[in-house]
Amino acid sequence: MVKYKTIYELKNTKNELKILGANNNLLYLIEDFLQIEIVIRHGAIMIDEKYLAHEQFLITLFSTLEKLLDKGITILERDMINILHQLKSDRLDELMWIYENREHLITTVEGKQISPQTINQKMYLKALNEYDIVFAIGPAGTGKTYLAVLYAVSMLRKNKIRKIILVRPAVEAGEKLGFLPGDLKEKVDPYLVPLYDALNEGLGKETVDKMIEKGIIEVAPLAYMRGRTLDNSIIILDEAQNTTTQQMKMFLTRLGFNSKMIITGDITQIDLPHNVLSGLVEAMELLKDVRGIKIISFDSYDVMRHPLVHKIIQKYEGR
Repeated sequence: MVKYKTIYELKNTKNELKILGANNNLLYLIEDFLQIEIVIRHGAIMIDEKYLAHEQFLITLFSTLEKLLDKGITILERDMINILHQLKSDRLDELMWIYENREHLITTVEGKQISPQTINQKMYLKALNEYDIVFAIGPAGTGKTYLAVLYAVSMLRKNKIRKIILVRPAVEAGEKLGFLPGDLKEKVDPYLVPLYDALNEGLGKETVDKMIEKGIIEVAPLAYMRGRTLDNSIIILDEAQNTTTQQMKMFLTRLGFNSKMIITGDITQIDLPHNVLSGLVEAMELLKDVRGIKIISFDSYDVMRHPLVHKIIQKYEGR
């Protein structure tokens, strides 16, 4: 027979539905994370006595959720996942500080305010403000490219730079873009969809198209950076794990005055031939102690996508 124990009572019963989530989706995330069953009735949080090893964790969790709700913060799936992992890692105080000192990077054209959601994202935005070259390394969904583009948009809006340059190695085409039909933009566009998505969110598609026409926003394959010096710009190199040593050196030495470079990549997703060393991997080792350069490493806890994406990444990392 199941013996339930009440381990926590919500101070405000109106918070019950907000903690349960739509169709109990938030509650299911907690249960799945701890591999237990939880019953919530009239503000009382109950668990089977066989799960009492998790009692203190749950008390801290529900107390934290109530604090956030009382501050008017809406708890979404990504927030719940983040809170659970930071609590498990004993970094909840740092996460609460982020929520309580929320910095808005930018407001999108649809009125959505973009802010860092994890500790590493907070460190990332701090690094972008303080360093001229920032490497952002980690799995898909951690916001490394998305935040880089929106940061560049915010700097352009403030007239702190004159140009945004988006660069990506076209490994799938072997950089032999001449064999593809169409002009340069048409050849490169298929590789830059994630960057365009973030640009459109920050500026609106019509504005982005006009800025591309005027050269304020430039998209180019990595090979087209050779011989240039890039001043008054933010230059974003995406999918940098697929650069060679020579390409990475060539790219980094394009940095001009009043410019910043943001290099993003996932070193677990290298598509280069097996005998070719990734320029990103080498650069991280060579430049880790160079003043003015910062390396930010994201992990699966920073994934801000569907909860299943987080689980998939963990399963592959645990092989």
